[in-house]
Amino acid sequence: MNKLHIVECPLCGGGHLHKFLICKDHYATGEIFTILECEECGFRMTQDVPVEAEIGRYYESPDYISHSDTHKGLMNRVYHYVRSYMLQRKAKLVEKASGKKSGRILDIGTGTGYFSHTMKKRGWQVDAIEKSAQARDFARQNFGLEIKEESEVGHYGNKVFDVITMWHVLEHVEKQTYEWETLHKQLKDDGVLIIAVPNCSSTDAKHYGAFWAAYDVPRHLWHFTPGTMQKMAEKQGFRLLKKKPMPFDGFYVSMLSEKYKGNSIYFLKGAWIGLMAWFSTWMNAERSSSMIYIFRKK
Repeated sequence: MNKLHIVECPLCGGGHLHKFLICKDHYATGEIFTILECEECGFRMTQDVPVEAEIGRYYESPDYISHSDTHKGLMNRVYHYVRSYMLQRKAKLVEKASGKKSGRILDIGTGTGYFSHTMKKRGWQVDAIEKSAQARDFARQNFGLEIKEESEVGHYGNKVFDVITMWHVLEHVEKQTYEWETLHKQLKDDGVLIIAVPNCSSTDAKHYGAFWAAYDVPRHLWHFTPGTMQKMAEKQGFRLLKKKPMPFDGFYVSMLSEKYKGNSIYFLKGAWIGLMAWFSTWMNAERSSSMIYIFRKK
């Protein structure tokens, strides 16, 4: 199997990378992976993950929620309940950030299509990209959406989208420079780019360490903090307008982390830790388990 071996930080170019954590793939294979941290800028990355063309088997499970839409198990039922609420919040965020009630939007990594469907119902012209054939089939059968394959993300023209969204997708993307360049090319000059990623400097990340579910190795290749996320975007020609916490993520991630630790009452313990993490965001929003970043072109 071909692996991506990182010798240079993709954010600052530094070559001094040290071991930060040893993490297990609790979800699929039980394999062990190393998370590196750049000594110059603090950016973190998973070492020796399978290259993009070969990582597919790490997603192949009927329980992978964003691809299968499964309701199996308590954790997935919680996920669906929270998602139904968050879909409307995301839609309102898009409209407020863009200043538009309709326009053309690209959702990259749309999964089973719920967000794309929500925006289409609100009057937006929706284009969507998804790597999973299973998820694309679900979106077509349930929402009538024609989702394009991941390989087609670069085929759109210049300055065509009012909004581009990536909800928990960027951390999976191997070719970061190409991805950012594509986003910059396709976004209108007055458009907005909205990206949500886990926050590895969050309260729950610090609490759980190697058991933090949002490290999700090897599917998550890059691990962002608010600081490194802003630096990455600025490097690629974007300026930060606003960042917002995603407080509900802390509950789900904490429950899953407790499950990975083998806690028989993972739901209750995770809910308690999630509540504590939620309270911590009142004092500092950048402690949130996940963050939403809103960008414009420079």
